[in-house]
Amino acid sequence: MCTYQDLKKFNIPIGFRGKNTIVVQLWWIVNDTLFRWSPQFLYSWRRLILRFFGAKIGKNVLIRPTVKITYPWKLEIGDFSWIGDEVVLYSLGKIKIGENVVISQRSYLCSASHDFSNKCFNIYTKNIVVENESWIATDVYIHPGVTIGEGAVVGARSSVFKDLPPGKICYGTPAVSIGDRVKNAKALHVN
Repeated sequence: MCTYQDLKKFNIPIGFRGKNTIVVQLWWIVNDTLFRWSPQFLYSWRRLILRFFGAKIGKNVLIRPTVKITYPWKLEIGDFSWIGDEVVLYSLGKIKIGENVVISQRSYLCSASHDFSNKCFNIYTKNIVVENESWIATDVYIHPGVTIGEGAVVGARSSVFKDLPPGKICYGTPAVSIGDRVKNAKALHVN
């Protein structure tokens, strides 16, 4: 007898994936072969593949071959953004990444989850937005429905469960603002 969740009652909502099963399977095969096996410098090749599958990819976007994207037709990335090694874009819901954004290695953007209070363990999506000029440092988790404000910096290994304000440096689990990001700061040089 199931008290908390009864997974035999779980159903994927009709149209949830956004494409039919054949397209979904084809994407997963292409992602695990032609995309993943491409040499690191072939950024234009990976942009082309993603666009073919319906992603909106800006100019000069750098996406590493080890990036894992669930449904590219639910992904938008603005001009000159960088997506680092082993990043997961779990795009069951839409993920919108602005221009000049850096998503560093091993970060995980998760636009879906399950309703644990429902015995059927219903799945739901909430869009993620990472606004222009933001930096998501290494190994950051971003929860469904979160917006990262323009120019925000999210420190390494943080977990983001609520929207973060623009122009702030944020860190922790849960991530909170710990200071202002300085605009147009001069680079520090060590002699």
